[in-house]
Amino acid sequence: MTTPSDPILLTPGPLTTSARTKEAMLRDWGSWDSDFNQITGRLREQILRIVHGEATHECVPLQGSGTFSVEAAIGTLVPRDGHVLVPINGAYCQRIAKICGYLNRRLSTYEYTESEQIRAADIDRLLKEDPSITHVALVHCETGTGVLNPLDEIAQVVARHGRGLIIDAMSSFGAIEIDARTTPFDALIAASGKCLEGVPGMGFVIARRTVLEQCAGNSHSLAMDLYDQWVYMRKTTQWRFTPPTHVVVALDTALQQYWEEGGLAARGGRYARNCQALIDGMAELGLNTFLDHAVQAPIIVTFHAPDDPNYDFKTFYQEVKRRGYIIYPGKLTQIETFRIGCIGHFGEAGIPGAVAAIREALTSMGVQLGRTATVA
Repeated sequence: MTTPSDPILLTPGPLTTSARTKEAMLRDWGSWDSDFNQITGRLREQILRIVHGEATHECVPLQGSGTFSVEAAIGTLVPRDGHVLVPINGAYCQRIAKICGYLNRRLSTYEYTESEQIRAADIDRLLKEDPSITHVALVHCETGTGVLNPLDEIAQVVARHGRGLIIDAMSSFGAIEIDARTTPFDALIAASGKCLEGVPGMGFVIARRTVLEQCAGNSHSLAMDLYDQWVYMRKTTQWRFTPPTHVVVALDTALQQYWEEGGLAARGGRYARNCQALIDGMAELGLNTFLDHAVQAPIIVTFHAPDDPNYDFKTFYQEVKRRGYIIYPGKLTQIETFRIGCIGHFGEAGIPGAVAAIREALTSMGVQLGRTATVA
């Protein structure tokens, strides 16, 4: 299904999918058909299995990108008089704060630099200082830089204070261990086109059942009311509104491959090897990572741009693309960077090929390797 002209997506989603996943989308499905509804039910069960949440949580799928599901989770689980604390160390944390503003939920933020992890001790102090905070919204892997935040430590602090935890696990779910039996959370949000290696178009929220049962009437939106979606699916096995049928079936097929590969340990292990091969290969070109190794997630890596007058990201992007790879621009404001994803169905040989393509691209631009950009 993939042709030689198809570039490999070195992005954090959408990403390169397998031929088998693509082939699953060649059939059309009736959205109320019993066979399709069985696929939806199986998919929800398999997603819960990944976090060992079958006994305590519900998986509620939703049409749209992952951000749709983040907004739906906040709008459904946080009461209209709730108060959300958002610790911020990157662009996707900032997006959650922006969502809270749109939803008129009371908001507090606590800022870090983009190279820092969020600290559980800070969350502990902030929750002690302000008992009006009802929820903490945390990004597990901040895709803007690739920093991995200490989820379990923060979850234990939030639980000890009796507050709710909403986790954006968009870039970590399925590859980095999250166990609902030991890491308490009210909701975890992810999407089809990330580490599960499906195609984009569907998000899902893994919500604690006892919390979800109390959420009637919270939502600002009919379409994004997770409580209503859950109740309707439980009653009918169907989606309330037209589902992304091809996306659902592709994700079901991708999940079959996920378990065949060996589940989370195998998927996460493959990404970790990709990440290390990428960092090592880029270091040989003199291209250094933005983050310290201790806080780097094996999902996407931010690199300092070459400190050379001949370097221009748009030209660099096109030169790398011409050689068969799609990369991402940086998300930082003061430092010029670019990002390369380590996830997707391209095999472990894909990273050495990407490093070679980057070397060729920079050489063709007349960029002197070995020098990286500094703070503007």
